[in-house]
Amino acid sequence: MPSLWTSQRRRRIWFFKRFKRFFEALIFNIQHSNLTQAEQEDNLHYIIPLLHTLMYAITKAAYISDELYERVYVFCKKILTLPKPYCTIGLDYAQRLKTEKKVPGFSYQKMVVLEQNLKRDLNHHQDKVLLFLDPALISEAVCNTLLRETQASQMSHSPVSCMTYVITNCIQASLGKDCNIELLQQVLKDKSAEEVEIWFQEVLLVVERGEQESAGTRQRHSERLQEIYKKVISPQEEPGMSKLQRIPLPSPKFSVHLWTDDDQLWKELMLFMRETLTTDAETEYVKEPELSLDPEGNEQHRISVWSNDSGIERDLAGTEEKESSKLYRKPCIKKKGADVDSAVLLQNLTKAPKGSRAATLQRLSGQSTEVPTGPDKLPTARVVVLGDDRALGRLAKAYYSFRKREARRPHRTLKANLQFFCIPIQGDRSDTSADMEESATMSDMCELSTYLGQVDPWYDKNINTLYDRITKLALMPACPSRDSTSDPFILDVASYYLRFGLQPVFFQIYSVKIQFRDLSLEPVEDVFLSELKIDPQDCTFTKLNTITRKKTVVDSRGAGIQVHYQKALASNREKEGSLVLKTSGAIIKTIPSNETDDFVCLNVYIDETGKSSSSGRSALCQLNGLKASSIQMRSLDLRTLRLQLDKDSRRVYNNVSSFEVSPCQEPGYSLQRLRASRAHGDGKEDCGLSRYMTKSLLLPINTFAGIIQ
Repeated sequence: MPSLWTSQRRRRIWFFKRFKRFFEALIFNIQHSNLTQAEQEDNLHYIIPLLHTLMYAITKAAYISDELYERVYVFCKKILTLPKPYCTIGLDYAQRLKTEKKVPGFSYQKMVVLEQNLKRDLNHHQDKVLLFLDPALISEAVCNTLLRETQASQMSHSPVSCMTYVITNCIQASLGKDCNIELLQQVLKDKSAEEVEIWFQEVLLVVERGEQESAGTRQRHSERLQEIYKKVISPQEEPGMSKLQRIPLPSPKFSVHLWTDDDQLWKELMLFMRETLTTDAETEYVKEPELSLDPEGNEQHRISVWSNDSGIERDLAGTEEKESSKLYRKPCIKKKGADVDSAVLLQNLTKAPKGSRAATLQRLSGQSTEVPTGPDKLPTARVVVLGDDRALGRLAKAYYSFRKREARRPHRTLKANLQFFCIPIQGDRSDTSADMEESATMSDMCELSTYLGQVDPWYDKNINTLYDRITKLALMPACPSRDSTSDPFILDVASYYLRFGLQPVFFQIYSVKIQFRDLSLEPVEDVFLSELKIDPQDCTFTKLNTITRKKTVVDSRGAGIQVHYQKALASNREKEGSLVLKTSGAIIKTIPSNETDDFVCLNVYIDETGKSSSSGRSALCQLNGLKASSIQMRSLDLRTLRLQLDKDSRRVYNNVSSFEVSPCQEPGYSLQRLRASRAHGDGKEDCGLSRYMTKSLLLPINTFAGIIQ
């Protein structure tokens, strides 16, 4: 009887073989107008998945004829007449195909060079993938499996082997069967790392030259690569032409981090920024021995003295100048003027997502088209978060802290593109809170991912299906006769998501200001992304009410609260509402329940309690349909409130007397508005640069298509 891992191995092999046949069939069946059939009105949702799959196949293909390039290019131009996001993705792929037709293998070369950080010089930018795993939410088996797969992938694909892949793929994609790839691979294998790097640089120069030439042709590009091919194999006798070979596409370099520190995201991004800085960067007049670890953004372990003099000891009054004395600079900071800070802020305005939540209540999706997209030479930091809504809530809080630090020090803004990716994984059952059911489904714990799957079907089929499968694969026994790089299923799916999930969907982050019953406690401000749960809580008696304690009776039917809210209207009019009621609990949700509701607002659900007229017992009714842009709640009796943010049992506030929820403002906008109001003093709402800045703090989560209309 075959063992469990043998049968599972057979199913995997069968799956990958069918998947490979699907890719091969897609290349040939595209000539029979599969995409043309999908262009019909009732099949539009098939266009983007077919385009993504086709471009992935073209990137990994050994050789593609000019005729097939032209057919796909013509179809991508037809998609430009469709609404977003079809026209956005069609334009991107049409530009890629135009370059790919002129320079075959360009997409493969660019992808490998960026993902593996195969830099040509110091000025070449690099990309980095940061994979965050919260050990309190993800099981140990999943963490070990991901660590094992990433380490095995990096060991199997060394920088020299990746350079060899780029050389062979570029030559084979251009020359086709007019070259012997088996001989080329053997010759490069026998060469040293320095020699392989020399030929790698030569191929990169030819590829970049072919891309930049406006009048360049595929034939001229092939002739240049033909010369390099003959130089590489010059000592060898070239036998007959060989068949086309499949060149591996290595997975990106994943940097796995166990998310144990709240400031870990900021630390890793700062380390990444320091790695990307070149030697000719602008000199800073700041002496910083270590990174700041203060949550408020204040730098520690550093002497900071504001100086108005030159900072040289011999220029100080009362100091005699000695001929042999050297020039010493005091440990101080040279203050920069407000005009310099404003110039930096102007540069950062184009980096923020366009649109204000105060002016529109429609959810933003896709890349911004307000700023012309030129050649972006900035590096890219891709942050991948595995987990449910609790992990995304923690990400929103870390992102808010990061943006707050950037606003306080504009010159230390992250000089890189920042992208976020979400892969839902079933949480560890051992960490499930007491008030959370054991049978919680994905729609309960992953509301944000469920919504993304509703607006983007390809995200639902590729990413949301991993919710419980990753846990099952991690618990599956390993095959002893095969290495860990044979079936890197989790890594392959994550790589596909990183490469083609380029359309972000923006989610509003909300701020909650909390007041406690104990007046000795300072008010607290926190942020949440998906849910705020309110439960009544018995108040602990203090010395102030011991005299009337015998006369006080706490109503067990619920807590009396006062609700004051700003109604969310499509016309953006200001209309307020108030309620006074008894409640046994309430939930404030920010994620819409279906894909047709893209109204950005707070959905408030209150369980109202009251006496029944017949029996005198308490009755429970749910107050639904309350949509608000901001809301305030205050307890009216001795019972206090208990708040839980983003379903996380670690983010709980007890003995709350009142709280206020409103859209979280962009820290840079808040700080600039405060500075402008102090400078002008005219009482205007927005002054100076604050009029042109994004007002709301939005968290972008990348998908394959954004929101399909």
